[in-house]
Amino acid sequence: MKRRIRYLIAFAAWCCAVSGCSFVAGKQHQPQPADFACLEAREGAGRLVPLELRPKNIYGMGLTYATHIRETASRFDPHEAPPVFRKQSVSWNPSGRPVRLPDRQALIACAESVEPGLGKRLDKDFKELPALLDYEGELGFVLLEDVDWKKVRDPSYAPAIGYFVANDISARTIAALGEGMDGRYAYWGASKSFDGFLPAGRMMWVPDTHRPDAILSAVITTRVNGEVRQRQSTTDMIYTPRQMLIFIAQKYPQDLPRKGDVVLTGTPSGVALRIPGWKAALSDTLRLDRFTKLGFLIRAGRKNPRFLKPGDIVEVSGGPLGEVRTEIAENGP
Repeated sequence: MKRRIRYLIAFAAWCCAVSGCSFVAGKQHQPQPADFACLEAREGAGRLVPLELRPKNIYGMGLTYATHIRETASRFDPHEAPPVFRKQSVSWNPSGRPVRLPDRQALIACAESVEPGLGKRLDKDFKELPALLDYEGELGFVLLEDVDWKKVRDPSYAPAIGYFVANDISARTIAALGEGMDGRYAYWGASKSFDGFLPAGRMMWVPDTHRPDAILSAVITTRVNGEVRQRQSTTDMIYTPRQMLIFIAQKYPQDLPRKGDVVLTGTPSGVALRIPGWKAALSDTLRLDRFTKLGFLIRAGRKNPRFLKPGDIVEVSGGPLGEVRTEIAENGP
């Protein structure tokens, strides 16, 4: 069976090659950094304050850096909204406590909560079910006051926000199950909503003056066991915070962000999960279902040492925002 699959893949790749089809995701549109007003965290421009909050709502943005779009073989269309999802508040982890690797039963329960019957299917068909735990260093922001939703589309409007650094940890196994499904980003949110999956820094930087379409200029750096995995400037993002709030409002018009809520602005390149564009296009050409894709992902994960395992130390720093350090631990009491 495996040999037949290899032959089929090779044949499909040859057919695409001779027909001239492209395996490069997003080739028609190349995302560019947003036109930001850059904020520098220098003396007299703002202040660092303790990050002391328990957000009721946590919203996440996906695919906000061009480099990350390319490494995950994702498609970019400037006329479509980027991925938007919500994380459960139980993921909020400002204390630096260890993050426990979800075991098989936790993954099955999570899948069942997103889609009734899915957990049973996984339990039946997948004897091996790793979490495929991934790191995502990010800039986050907190709403310091309620948004004026009547003005948010005005480019001159400046929402009052404060900035912090975070690690938006993901169980890629759960996220992969959303492939080809309506509401696929609900699976993304579920993959990031396990207990403690949002370690956050202890400090927040608040600008003295809130400027339209501004962003704190900081370099987000992620290290795993001392090895640099991610390093990119926040000014490379392709959306401004105001635009992100518009996308969130479009997705959740009945549950708009309020004062004290948190928005995660997305991660740059360098995550453990990397999918060559040709593989993504080939799987679409072959019309592989999500369970077949998950099987391939699990097998690839065995050879990928970048996925997190118990004992790993993840450090995400954000320049003036400080650092958040997280240890990955076995699931247990």
